Amino acid sequence: MKQTTRVNYLLGAGLIFFGAVFFAGKAVLVKYNYLHYHVDTVSLLALRMLSSLPFYLIILAFKQKKNENVQKITIKQWSWIVILGIVGYYLASLFDFWGLNYITASVERLILFLYPTIVVIISAIFLKKPIFKIQYFALIITYLGVLCAFIPDLQIGLQKNLVIGSVLIFLSAFTYALYLIGSGEMIPKIGSTRFTCYAMIVSTIIVMLHYALTAQTSLFSYQIEVYYLSVSMAVFCTVIPSFMISEGIKRIGSGNASIIGSVGPVATIVMANLFLDEKINGLQLLGTFIVLAGVLMVSWKGKK
Repeated sequence: MKQTTRVNYLLGAGLIFFGAVFFAGKAVLVKYNYLHYHVDTVSLLALRMLSSLPFYLIILAFKQKKNENVQKITIKQWSWIVILGIVGYYLASLFDFWGLNYITASVERLILFLYPTIVVIISAIFLKKPIFKIQYFALIITYLGVLCAFIPDLQIGLQKNLVIGSVLIFLSAFTYALYLIGSGEMIPKIGSTRFTCYAMIVSTIIVMLHYALTAQTSLFSYQIEVYYLSVSMAVFCTVIPSFMISEGIKRIGSGNASIIGSVGPVATIVMANLFLDEKINGLQLLGTFIVLAGVLMVSWKGKK
């Protein structure tokens, strides 16, 4: 395995860290739309993807023009791009958006946070990637922090259709974990920018097909605030963090990326408290510090 310098690793860790924070805002914006503007799941997902698409097309065109002699993508690689685009940005997002109809943004992030263990375990079993001691310890630290942070929200009586929502969010976590593993294998071969752009284009096409087959409401019938929020979700919670995450994975690998991304649930707690009035207390603050300690420990240690 190629050795990664400490500076390169820390840069990758920083990209994953802030990418996860930006991604964390997505759940808050989705929930805010549901609560205030009553946009249905598929329409909201379609608005998000359509708002994101122009950015990816522009970035892809710029990339292609800048590197005219770039290596061609093989048919096999195209097949994996399509599969990973469907799994990672369509299915994972669809399950997530559906699940947020039933549970709070904070609980959503607790369940979604299971994806790091799925990534590490599947990578170890099927890709024969070793799990280092630092990863074991960091996983324990971060999960203890997350559990501590979310204990106050795990009151079943306050959750609408908790079981349905939990299953949907778990499916989102599982499909996103598969995407992370696949992207970790594909990005070194075709580049993070091209991979991300093509995967997002594929997923946008699939989302729009889904919308065309099931739509009961026009995408242009909502209040103007819905479109402002959709563009914000596209730029700050999709486009920017997707490139940060992809580049971070390229530098530090999917296993470490999934662990460092554990800051996401904590960021969601804070934003949900500020914008959705989901309560935050001492246990959640304690959990925040524990998770950050685990993340910083992984980042400082670096990749072995």
